[in-house]
Amino acid sequence: MRNYPGNSVFIFLFLIASGISGPTQSQDWVTPEPRQVAWQQLETTAFIHFTVNTFTGKEWGDGTESPEIFNPVDFDAQKMVEQLKKAGFRLVVLTAKHHDGFCLWPSKYTEHSVKNSPWKNGKGDVVREFAEACREAGLKFGFYLSPWDRNHPSYGTADYNEFYKNQLRELLTSYGDIAEVWFDGAKGKDAKNMTYDFYGYWAMVRELQPDAVMFSDAGPDVRWVGNEKGNAGATCWSTIDTVGMAPGVADPAYLNTGDRNGNLWIPAETDVSIRPGWFYHPEEDDQVRSVANLVNLYYQSVGRNSLLLLNIPPTPKGLFHETDVERILEFRKVLDETFSENLFARANLTPLIDDDLQTYIELTKEKPQILELGDMVSFDRILLQENIWNGQRMAEFSIEYMDGDAWRTLAESTTIGYKRLIKIDEVTTQRLRISTIDSKGKVQLAAFGIYKASAGEFE
Repeated sequence: MRNYPGNSVFIFLFLIASGISGPTQSQDWVTPEPRQVAWQQLETTAFIHFTVNTFTGKEWGDGTESPEIFNPVDFDAQKMVEQLKKAGFRLVVLTAKHHDGFCLWPSKYTEHSVKNSPWKNGKGDVVREFAEACREAGLKFGFYLSPWDRNHPSYGTADYNEFYKNQLRELLTSYGDIAEVWFDGAKGKDAKNMTYDFYGYWAMVRELQPDAVMFSDAGPDVRWVGNEKGNAGATCWSTIDTVGMAPGVADPAYLNTGDRNGNLWIPAETDVSIRPGWFYHPEEDDQVRSVANLVNLYYQSVGRNSLLLLNIPPTPKGLFHETDVERILEFRKVLDETFSENLFARANLTPLIDDDLQTYIELTKEKPQILELGDMVSFDRILLQENIWNGQRMAEFSIEYMDGDAWRTLAESTTIGYKRLIKIDEVTTQRLRISTIDSKGKVQLAAFGIYKASAGEFE
C-alpha cells in the first residue's frame, strides 16, 4: 500500500475542500456527524461475502476465474434478507466486488461480471436483488468494492483510478440509498504497485450519497477495529488521529483502543465472520460459531462502544446454510430475552430510561451519583450510554452496590461512549453508586440499565 501524507489536519482540510464535511469540535472534545450517530445506533449489521470464491473454495481469488462458474441456482435475496431481519440485523453490506475483480452487478466497464455467467442467462444482478430486498424489508443497504482488483488489466496504472471511480459511480447511482461504503485496504504481497485515489473515491461518495458512512482503516467516517476476531478494545475511544494512516496502513492496536486525545471522530466497526472463513466452505459447516459465542461478540463489540458487522456467507446455491440461520435467530432471541426488561426502569429516573441520547444526567469526579432502585433487585448485567452527540467524556469509573450498610465494588471500567455493557456475578441490592474516576469534563450519562441474563448466554 502507498504511504499517504497522513497528517490529520491535512485530511480534515481535504475533506472540507472536497465537500466531505467532517466531525466538529465542541470545546475540548470532538463530536460526531448525524450519519455517524445513526450508523452506530444500528448496533448489529450483516456482511455478505459472495463471489466466484463461493464456487472455488478460495478466500482470495486470483482474477483468472471464469464467470461461467458463478451459478447460484436457488439464489433468493429476499429470503436471506428476511432471515437477517428476523435476527435483528439492520443493515446489509454486500461484497459487490472482491479482490478477484468479479462484479456481482452487470458493470459496463468490465466483462468479468455476472453478465457473462450462466446465472439467469447473464441477465441477473445480485446487487440489485439485495438492494431491493433490503428496501422492501426496511433494512439499510451498503456495499464493499475492493480497490485491489486482480483481474482488470489497468490495475497498477493511473487509468485504474478512473476505472474504479466509474464502477463506484455505477453502484452509487443505480441502487437507491446507500448507507455504508466499505473500502478494504487488504492487498497481497504479489500485487502490483498501485497508488489509489482514496480522496477522490471519498469525495464521490460524499457527493452522490451524502448520508452514507465510509469505512476504511483511516475512515473518514468509520474505522477498522484492528482485528477480525470480534473484539473491540476494553478501552475504546471513538476519536483518533490519522497521522501516517490510510486504508491498509494503520496500527491495529491503536485502532482497537482509539485515542482519548484524537481530533477526529471515527468510531470503530468490529467485523467478524460466523465461520472461520469469510466465504462459504462446506468443510466449515461444523465450525459455525455457537450462540453463546455470538452473544459474547455482541458484548465485546456493541458493548464496548463499537458496532458488530457479522459476516454470514451464502452457499453456492445462493442461500444461507441452515446452521447459520439457526444460530443468528437464536442469538437474537437470547439478546431479546436479556434486554427485554430494564429493571432500573422501576426507579423512574426519566433521563436514563427514555431511549433518548440527548437527555442525560451529569456525572462529575467531585460528586458520586447514587441511584435508588426502589425495591431489592437481582441482576447480572449493566448498561451505560453517554450522550455522544456532545462527544465522549468518561475515561474511568466504578459502580458500587449497597450491601447492608456498606458500599461494595460491583464493577470498574474505562470508556463508555455509545454503549458499555458489563457482565457481573448476580447481585441483589436496592441502591447503586457511580463514581467518576477520570473524565474529560462533565460526563453526560444518557442511559442506565440493569438486567438479568438469559439462560441462553450460558449454553
